Amino acid sequence: MSSGSAADKIESNQEELQANVHRIDSLNLLLFTGLLVTVVLTIWAFKRRNFRYIHETCLALIYGFIIGAIIRYTNTSKSKHMKFSLPMNTTFQSKTIPNTIYFEDQNTSAIYLYSFKGPYQKDTLPTNEERAIFDAEIFFNIILPPIIFHAGYSMKRRHFFRNLGAILIFALLGTTIACVLTGSIIYGAVHFFKDLNYFSFTDSLYFGAIISATDPVTVLAIFNDLNVDVDLYAIIFGESVLNDAVCLVLASSIDKYAAGAVVGKFDQAVMLKSLGHFFFVFIGSFAIGSGMGCLTALMTKFTYIRDFPLLETALFLLMSYSTFLASEAAGLTGIVAVLFCGIFQAHYTYNNLSSDSKQRTRDLFDLFSFLAENFIFVYIGVTMFTFRNHRWDVKFIIPAIIAIAVARIVIVVLLSFLLNFTRKKSISWRWQFIIIFAGLRGAVAFALAIRNVSTGARSLMYTTTSVIVILTVMFNGTLTAPVLRWLKIRMNVTDESEQLPSLEGTEQYRVSNNSRSSENDIALLSDMDNDSSFVNLLDQEMSNNEQTLRQPPLTSQSWLFNTWSHFDRMFVVIFILLTKDFFYISHVFFSL
Repeated sequence: MSSGSAADKIESNQEELQANVHRIDSLNLLLFTGLLVTVVLTIWAFKRRNFRYIHETCLALIYGFIIGAIIRYTNTSKSKHMKFSLPMNTTFQSKTIPNTIYFEDQNTSAIYLYSFKGPYQKDTLPTNEERAIFDAEIFFNIILPPIIFHAGYSMKRRHFFRNLGAILIFALLGTTIACVLTGSIIYGAVHFFKDLNYFSFTDSLYFGAIISATDPVTVLAIFNDLNVDVDLYAIIFGESVLNDAVCLVLASSIDKYAAGAVVGKFDQAVMLKSLGHFFFVFIGSFAIGSGMGCLTALMTKFTYIRDFPLLETALFLLMSYSTFLASEAAGLTGIVAVLFCGIFQAHYTYNNLSSDSKQRTRDLFDLFSFLAENFIFVYIGVTMFTFRNHRWDVKFIIPAIIAIAVARIVIVVLLSFLLNFTRKKSISWRWQFIIIFAGLRGAVAFALAIRNVSTGARSLMYTTTSVIVILTVMFNGTLTAPVLRWLKIRMNVTDESEQLPSLEGTEQYRVSNNSRSSENDIALLSDMDNDSSFVNLLDQEMSNNEQTLRQPPLTSQSWLFNTWSHFDRMFVVIFILLTKDFFYISHVFFSL
């Protein structure tokens, strides 16, 4: 065979292979798009009939089960695998593992290139072709960021900060206790059953970290429909938002310890290093997220981009997503960064946006979050059948369910008891029951579990996490409304104003500032001959700002909230939200 004909054949085979891969990918995307369309139409039908007993996430799971079963039991295609063994006494070191391997066919002069997918144990090696399966990094880089950002951007800020002390105690201390307690129970269970001895203590702690991430999206949606007490809503929502961040950093720190410690031995130095890693990652991610939020606020305030709402919305979206990428590129946690970016964007940047951009950003991230949440639950349902390397073990799954229930009860009851010594509005036993009941598992726990399934322990974690997510969403989500009525929780509560105390003083400035037309701004900046009119307008704005800043800030029962609000009002808001004055002054100064 001539070299020319061989090259043509190789090119033809490559094009055929790429076309087939493209067709399968398009079919997978069409499948999930069709499932989302079905979920949307079913939700519409339920809302028209005021049917609240099945939430949209339950529907997504059910439809995923159906399609996953059809794919599993109708797919007859097989994957082709070949095994090559290294010579005896030859092994790859971690730093010498090749990223790609190629094989040369001497007969056709073709070279076949294969890429590295990671180390696997024999019992977890994927041997069958998997359908409707996506790369786990898609969840972390594309699906999770809009969900987490929307949680921070759309939170009921007044009630969140009013209950900030309780939220931080539940999210930081409670999640850490839940991680250790769950991991300890799991470790005791796996050593009771001798055939699970491959599950180490660090594996148990890692599972405790990922499974402690709560996601009460179903419960909160019902809370919102029934207008449940806003403080109860704020505590459950705030804890779930922050505990996702804590679980991510805990899991990362445990991984760091497992990588540096000797198997079977406790290493104090590595432990301290992992603890330092925890604080470094959390504080660093917080700094990037909050810094990017403040930077966006300054950019929208110093520029006239609000005169072009489309560009303003695009800038807001890109700056928010770049927060996630910047944190990941720095070796930190993008999810934590994008969460705090959402909180700071809502607190500062939102007040600088034009009215069109305010509505657009709210609607845009609401849509992104809705689609991403439902996509994940559809995917969980589908992969329960299509993922071929599930590791089913009832001796692990049942103790895991018991462990998370025990840990949830302990932290809620114990921490509520301690918090009631300082809270004016105590956390009653009815609230405690609802907080325990709202401990559903969802998107974050699943995304953490699916990220690594290369060992038997990690495959078992993934399967168990999927089962727990399904059980909690189906059971807790369905029974939320009856439980609320049984406990006689206050409903149909009229919500208060959602304006932050530190922003109320700047509302007059914001309205007067945005009411100026772009033509007046341009004339003001270009016509420097009319100094008196400029100075008069500047004096008027400065007097308005001084008047608003003299207004007393609202107080709350939370000392932490009052302290933060005072600092925010005195040092942050005046710099970020009132910088127009400094902009005009600097423009006049440099124009002289």
